[in-house]
Amino acid sequence: MLTDWIKKHTAYLLPSHCDLCQMAIGSQAAHPLFCCFCLRRFAPVPRCRRCGLVTPEYVEMCGECLVAPPLWTHLYCVGDYQPPLSSYVHRLKYEGQYWQAKTLSLLLVSRIDTRPDLITFVPLHWRRYCYRGYNQSQHLAWQIGRELNVPCEALFKKKRATERQQGMDKKQRKENVCQAFHLRKSINFEHVAIVDDVLTTGSTVHQLCELLLDAGVKTIDIYCICRTPEPSSR
Repeated sequence: MLTDWIKKHTAYLLPSHCDLCQMAIGSQAAHPLFCCFCLRRFAPVPRCRRCGLVTPEYVEMCGECLVAPPLWTHLYCVGDYQPPLSSYVHRLKYEGQYWQAKTLSLLLVSRIDTRPDLITFVPLHWRRYCYRGYNQSQHLAWQIGRELNVPCEALFKKKRATERQQGMDKKQRKENVCQAFHLRKSINFEHVAIVDDVLTTGSTVHQLCELLLDAGVKTIDIYCICRTPEPSSR
């Protein structure tokens, strides 16, 4: 615990070593925790701009999106849920290292080419929030908002607890989150970005997008750290 506390308060203040290879990095490095060589491990790959899944080349909409486009306009992510990226998400989400939100948000913001009017995030049910002590997506949203100079606000409330979605297929995930959220108040923004840590089927953000569109929002972007392929139906 003491080691974690020291890392939290010194990693971004003092010249240090790369978190992956331990090579010394200076104050002018592109990222405060990674050397230029290890930073390449997070380099972007071609993806569909709409759904965020990997494609042979960069496209605005892949074949699946042309047939059934998601409710959002663009999805921005760092990469797939695999090492080393997945280990930082795990530390943020399950190991109490909420300061990893800055590590991850700095990897994401350089890929965002259009600033929204407002940034919001996927909410936790109050029981899950009390158990974990914080909302990892909220911390990511705060950090991204600071980097982009865009206000961040909690627009959604989770009105009922849902089952953990790990291991569920697309249909099960959709049923699990159906009508689980509502807006906290009326909104007056045309372009809103929703932040989540990991996006798989998109069932949760789909529900949130419906609420925003019904409230008059014109453009919705999704910001996530990891975009994973959808699990096959069972």
